[in-house]
Amino acid sequence: MSNQDLIIRKMELSDYECVHALWMEIHGFGIRSVDDSREGVERFIRRNPDTSMVAEMDGGIVGAILCGHDGRRGCLYHVCVKESYRKHGIGQKMVLACLEVLKRERINKVNLIAFQKNEIGNRFWQSLGWDFRGDVNYYECVLNADNVTTYNE
Repeated sequence: MSNQDLIIRKMELSDYECVHALWMEIHGFGIRSVDDSREGVERFIRRNPDTSMVAEMDGGIVGAILCGHDGRRGCLYHVCVKESYRKHGIGQKMVLACLEVLKRERINKVNLIAFQKNEIGNRFWQSLGWDFRGDVNYYECVLNADNVTTYNE
């Protein structure tokens, strides 16, 4: 596989169907009924129009990252690469593209959540030199009970 044909570009709303199809084929991937709907992703992209990325290769989308910020901190969501395209630096290139945009927008710190059982994801972030934070607790308050997470098998 040659990365020569790889294109990393800003995600557009018109990419939604392809990105959602990619999410649905990733084993163990959690999809939220509201946040990950077309309307939810559109709201996210409108709020952060330049920060999310897709990777295109062989005529299709093979990777995607939802990336955004609140003006202070950046956050990466749904970082994924199609299984048959992994181990070729695609994920790393998408992450770097997101980080460059965040730097231009003067964001100084980026967070992400990797579930403990996501061994592949945790190894990926460690290989990129991201710091594991064992000194914080993660809390959430669900404001919309209809926003249900389902996991791909």
